Amino acid sequence: MSTIETPALVLDLDAFERNLDLMANVVRSSGLALRPHAKSHKCPDIAKAQIARGAVGICCQKVDEAAAFVAAGIANVLVTNEIVAPSKIARLAMLARAATIGVLVDDASVVGDLSAAAIQAGGTLHAYVEIDVGAHRCGVLPGEACVALARAITVAPGLRFRGVHAYHGAAQHMRTPAERRTAIANASVLAAGTKSALEAAGIACPVVTGAGTGTWQLERDSHVYTELQPGSYIFMDADYNRNALAPEEHSFEQSLYVVSSVMSTPTPERAIVDAGLKAFAFDSGLPLVAAAHGLEYIKASDEHGMLRVDSKVARPQLNDRVWLIPGHCDPTVN
Repeated sequence: MSTIETPALVLDLDAFERNLDLMANVVRSSGLALRPHAKSHKCPDIAKAQIARGAVGICCQKVDEAAAFVAAGIANVLVTNEIVAPSKIARLAMLARAATIGVLVDDASVVGDLSAAAIQAGGTLHAYVEIDVGAHRCGVLPGEACVALARAITVAPGLRFRGVHAYHGAAQHMRTPAERRTAIANASVLAAGTKSALEAAGIACPVVTGAGTGTWQLERDSHVYTELQPGSYIFMDADYNRNALAPEEHSFEQSLYVVSSVMSTPTPERAIVDAGLKAFAFDSGLPLVAAAHGLEYIKASDEHGMLRVDSKVARPQLNDRVWLIPGHCDPTVN
């Protein structure tokens, strides 16, 4: 590590592979489908490693990401977002000529655009109705609103209704197991009711997809979800590490770090490293010092990070390496 120029994004491959294996093995044993979210890594090689371990495909958030994965040979991609711009819809439909492409829908006015683009491209888009199960972001109301939208999809040429997207993003960083359990129990009731309403209307709902790294075991045990979408589990971050875990919850290892170097020690209680605002995402708080030993990351500017040095520990030396855990892994990788 002494020869790596810093700041550098570094992956502990052993921990990373153990995380891959743990999720794959547990989900496989449950009989559910694993569709990891690739917004965390945006890396075809990692996607291929997940698929090699049994994943049915991947999720991503943007058409550009889907295009890159398809170009790299990933054959099944779900874009877990509403795509509404005509140029993006056209590109998405073209991808469906080479791979199985899914997309979320929460507005009937988009159904015709997706259908026309699919017909023009000569492919079929898999459409999932997104329902709001508690995050209050995108998504139609559960129940009859979903049925009406699904009905429009089922009669639209070039589209195939695949099921319901029921992701509760707001639950992922609820700190206590009880909070997360309540949130996903409520989400599962809404998803189950929606699936029943679809089937009562004569619309098959083969897939209920959702879940994230913070709650995936709850969706797994719900008897409602058929497909799980965790993403950050391969890397982890300081924010996820703040979640308290129940005894039955699996723990994933920190594998992603930003390695920095001490560049200044102006006072005994202060050291400056070369990883600042441009090296991390700070939306979920400051990075943590791995194996801190009396060091705390307390402040950042563009290219500087300030460490508080405990008076009881040895003062860092110039060029010492300091391993830092990002607050939020996804945008740090981005």
